[in-house]
Amino acid sequence: VQLVESGGGLVQAGGSLRLSCAASGSTFSINAMGWYRQAPGKQRELVAAITSGGGSTKYADSVKGRFTISRDNGKNTMYLQMNSLKLEDTAVYYCNALGVVAGTWTEYWGQGTQVTVSS
Repeated sequence: VQLVESGGGLVQAGGSLRLSCAASGSTFSINAMGWYRQAPGKQRELVAAITSGGGSTKYADSVKGRFTISRDNGKNTMYLQMNSLKLEDTAVYYCNALGVVAGTWTEYWGQGTQVTVSS
């Protein structure tokens, strides 16, 4: 499975961005997916996650009410709509997917996309 993020960039505080994560390869094996982020000098943290069918989601407390995760399995793509962006949202955002290959859980990562929020 290959994951490619897009949609990052520079935005002013209060603005919006939508990130996309396109999956290719053995996408049939993908189960849950999520977005993580890592700011300079900080550990990578979970931002949002979504189950295989999209019926259940969870969010970090810091983004609840501002970010929305979704996925379109027909397009093998996951999204993160980010509204009311804050300076502290600045980070590299990574797409993550969990899949089952030969009965073993396997984790996949994208290369990351930079989100920079300016004042």
